[in-house]
Amino acid sequence: MDILQIGIVIVVLLLLVKPAGSYIYHVFSNEANWTDRMFGPVEEFFYAVIGLRKRSGMSWKTYALSMMATNVVLVAASYAALRWMGGLPANPNGTGNMEASLSFNTVISFMTNTNLQHYSGESGMSYLGQMIVITMMMFTSAASGLAVAIAFMRGITRRRGGLGNFFEDFVKAHVRVFLPLALIVTLVLVGLKVPQTLDQAVTVNTLGGAVQHIAMGPVASLESIKHLGTNGGGFFGANSSHPFENPSPLTNVIEILSMWTISAALPYTFGRFAGNRKQGWILFSAMMVLFLAFLSLTYVSEKSGNPLIHQLGIDASQGSMEGKEVRFGVAQSALFTAVTTAATTGSVNNMHDTLTPLGGLAPLAQMMLNVVFGGKGVGLVNMLMYAILGVFICGLMVGRTPEFLGNKIESREMKLIAVAVLAHPLIILAPTAISFLTHLGTDALSNPLYHGLSQALYEFASSAANNGSGFEGLGDNTVFWNVSTGLVMLLGRYVSIIALLAVAGSLSRKKPVPESIGTFRTDTKLFAGILVGTVLLIGALTFLPVLVLGPIAEFLTM
Repeated sequence: MDILQIGIVIVVLLLLVKPAGSYIYHVFSNEANWTDRMFGPVEEFFYAVIGLRKRSGMSWKTYALSMMATNVVLVAASYAALRWMGGLPANPNGTGNMEASLSFNTVISFMTNTNLQHYSGESGMSYLGQMIVITMMMFTSAASGLAVAIAFMRGITRRRGGLGNFFEDFVKAHVRVFLPLALIVTLVLVGLKVPQTLDQAVTVNTLGGAVQHIAMGPVASLESIKHLGTNGGGFFGANSSHPFENPSPLTNVIEILSMWTISAALPYTFGRFAGNRKQGWILFSAMMVLFLAFLSLTYVSEKSGNPLIHQLGIDASQGSMEGKEVRFGVAQSALFTAVTTAATTGSVNNMHDTLTPLGGLAPLAQMMLNVVFGGKGVGLVNMLMYAILGVFICGLMVGRTPEFLGNKIESREMKLIAVAVLAHPLIILAPTAISFLTHLGTDALSNPLYHGLSQALYEFASSAANNGSGFEGLGDNTVFWNVSTGLVMLLGRYVSIIALLAVAGSLSRKKPVPESIGTFRTDTKLFAGILVGTVLLIGALTFLPVLVLGPIAEFLTM
């Protein structure tokens, strides 16, 4: 029954990949298509408001600067709103201003599409903060990431117009993708009993005679873009394990598909841009192979249960149910865990801190690799980076100048890719080591030894991968953790974006290399295997030692 549940969701995803990927291609192809008739007038209104008269293509530097400048303005406005939240309207529960370091962490978190929360949503945020600040940044951060991914596709496939215009892509991502989809998902969730109200918390008398305040609010609207935009920040502290955010197995499946479909469809979109749909399916296949391996590890580990619980003679026939909701069970909990860390969403329907050691290793490894579907374009762009790296390695082996999609790969591109490849492990491992050198870091750990290392490692891996989930046993609302993870989120988001846009800009200016008998084909099953091997090899070289000290050592000592 468990395998059937998981299999059905995966089959539904496979059926959605092609239509979703084709739709995204039509949105951003800059060619006349049926979506223009429906959304064109709305976009023209926004172009007029922001003064975007000419929508000519940008260089990679201008594109990156436009994206970052837009994000800076939104960060400044959001930081001010959180610092003065207590005096702003739409605050029926009287929530006060947010502390400075926590405000810094929160605005960076949501603008980088990380949505790491060092606060509890129902008590730390007003309705205005949830709707205007948090939900707004969920839309804009997702739109920024999707725009960059599209620009990268255009660059390496040498589309006419270069990388495109950031502001045009930004508006299209909102008007044609996220707003209509969020409206549909919101209405579906409201129909399935997810609250959507501006009333204040409900006060009730419990059967035991105590008084309880039950938080309410505009939950459904936040939940929709939270998953569609692979954001992950929860309206409640318990996130998607809370019955108001995720009341049933059906809403659980809807949320899984919401955060997975666009990320899974982008490889197909890339195939359309490249004029070779098989190229997109090869990238999708490599991602799916990695995903199924990590999903299997999580499911088998959780279904086998905790050996320490077995030693106590406690019935664990249902598997390890610690930290999981009975309404979801092991299967839907394991699938949600795998998808949320593969798609770098960060939403959780169970507490990852309570996963078995190997069950917790799988989501940790997916964030470390950061190529298994990924967030809005992150996984695809990173996988294409590994594809170029794989082609380069194969070229060296046969003594031929490497080529990818008719582009000659030379030293400039490889230097930029090396920056992106090395930056990710550096901003995970270095802060983790620093956190253990000071009591400011170790005081937050709730577990000693191996699991304590996993807690700190998971926090920085989640921040660097713009995921946002946490082991939650970590006392992370301190100045040290707020500032350190905030800086890691900034570096994790923008270093790789700038480096890879530079790669796209460099490739877009090159003359195409005609295919010959010696060209190494990248749309074959052989290349899919090389791609998976390249990802695993580099991932093992950079992260295996610390994994041995953390979850693997914990597993071996149980």
